[in-house]
Amino acid sequence: MRILIASDAAAPQVNGVVRVLETTAGWLRRFGHEVELLGPADFPHTIPAPGYPEVRLAVAPGRTIAERIEVFRPDSIHIPVEGTIGLSMRRYCRARGLPFTTSFHTRFGDYFDRKFGFGSAAAYAAQRWFHNGGAAMMVQTQTLEHELAERGFRNICRWGRAVDTELFHPCRGEAGFDPDFLGLPRPLFLYLGRVSDEKNLPAFLGLDLPGSKVVVGDGPAMGKLKAAHPDAHFLGYRHGADLARHLSAADVFVFPSRFETFGLVVLEALACGTPVAALPVPGPRDIVGGTPHAVLSEDLRAAALAALSIDRDGCRRFAEGFSWETCSREFEANLVAIAHGSWETAGRLATA
Repeated sequence: MRILIASDAAAPQVNGVVRVLETTAGWLRRFGHEVELLGPADFPHTIPAPGYPEVRLAVAPGRTIAERIEVFRPDSIHIPVEGTIGLSMRRYCRARGLPFTTSFHTRFGDYFDRKFGFGSAAAYAAQRWFHNGGAAMMVQTQTLEHELAERGFRNICRWGRAVDTELFHPCRGEAGFDPDFLGLPRPLFLYLGRVSDEKNLPAFLGLDLPGSKVVVGDGPAMGKLKAAHPDAHFLGYRHGADLARHLSAADVFVFPSRFETFGLVVLEALACGTPVAALPVPGPRDIVGGTPHAVLSEDLRAAALAALSIDRDGCRRFAEGFSWETCSREFEANLVAIAHGSWETAGRLATA
């Protein structure tokens, strides 16, 4: 199949959605498909997203979208993000009767309600309109599937998540690796991810913890958080093997976010042998709830301290069960069912 993925979240952005899309595209190519990723960098004019200057929004992307479709002639179109590219691609497909799939990545409604005290209903209504226009909407977990079905989202199917266990692996014990290369007092409590308001970082940075608190990542809230928490260590972005080294050096991975649809970084930390402390919310709860590899609690300080005693080898073994090949096959099967018009007979259609 020729598969077009049109996404407002794309390189050079650094986030979980981009990693998921790029990794899935790589596996689809291994399966023999021709895949094209269409992102903001492919459009002649972009502007910074409000409040997120590193995220670019394509301006008037309709003409470029039409040209790319006419040249590439995709068999399947996937639209993962509700930005200007996503909206224009949705409009193009709906106007021409072309089936397309979407995927749900951000709980905008929950975030707006938490931050502003209103806006949840409007945000979910907008996302419901966007996703219900497609042939199917892919979600990562059973919890999210049930929650969104209750909110009126239709045609829900599963597309799980995984971790690159070759890249993310325990560096401790390897020749030449010094777990104290950061030169910081232990224990080392580390957060990895976007440094922005929706990640709830003050809930981590404000904790009274021994040792050191480390933030790996960047984003629009970096300046104010550094000023408010001078005792924390902000290291900016890390990539590839260097990122795995930082995760492996940590004693506990602390994840304070309340609004994840999954939380890929949780798996990446576990793959490096690092136990997790997180809030008992969807995402972390779906990945590690009820397992001995994490502590989930509203008392994040108690969770972080308790996680220090978790077996690191067990964390790694748990992460090895999440295969990118398996979840990419899930994505492929969803597209094939839509392309062949066999969605219901394939048993993939949720009864929302």
